[in-house]
Amino acid sequence: MFYRPADGHGLPHSPFSAIVSPRPIAWISTRASQGDNLAPYSFFNAVGYTPPKVMFSGDPRDTVANVRESGVFAVNIVEAAALEVMNATSARFPRGIDEFLAAGVPKAECLQIDCPRVDGAPATLECRVIRILDLPGDDHMVIGEVVGIHLRDDCLVDGRFDVTRYQPAARLGYHDYTFVRDVVELRRPKEPR
Repeated sequence: MFYRPADGHGLPHSPFSAIVSPRPIAWISTRASQGDNLAPYSFFNAVGYTPPKVMFSGDPRDTVANVRESGVFAVNIVEAAALEVMNATSARFPRGIDEFLAAGVPKAECLQIDCPRVDGAPATLECRVIRILDLPGDDHMVIGEVVGIHLRDDCLVDGRFDVTRYQPAARLGYHDYTFVRDVVELRRPKEPR
């Protein structure tokens, strides 16, 4: 099968998000004049090391509006045990509703930015906005510099952040998710002589 996205796929459901998977989930928390907000984004990833940078992309509702106003956001990493409550925060609440309170998510304060974070998340990245790009359609890409990192102590094993301790949730296509439970170490080959 081949199809051009502009022409449609003719299937009952779009295969695009199933093809580009698994995708890590950023549980983005923000604060602005309308209050605190918490929403998951599966179009998310790291985009650089020095300084560390991340991006997420989505529609311009509360999260992007808050980021435009405040210039900061936090990325909370979603563990397997938090999948249901993370999903509850994806509901389309009216602007100004605090999803932390609505879904019963414990809240803590960030240390480098004026923003809430998910208390007890395996990791949280405190970010300052570098750029917001308006993409074709109704999507916006937010790029941020990571200025602070919280790591949950039980996830540190022998000086390494061990993802199998919390099993990060990842988005597949449709309504499907998966979890990282197995890790394979594979070192890069040495340079040829």
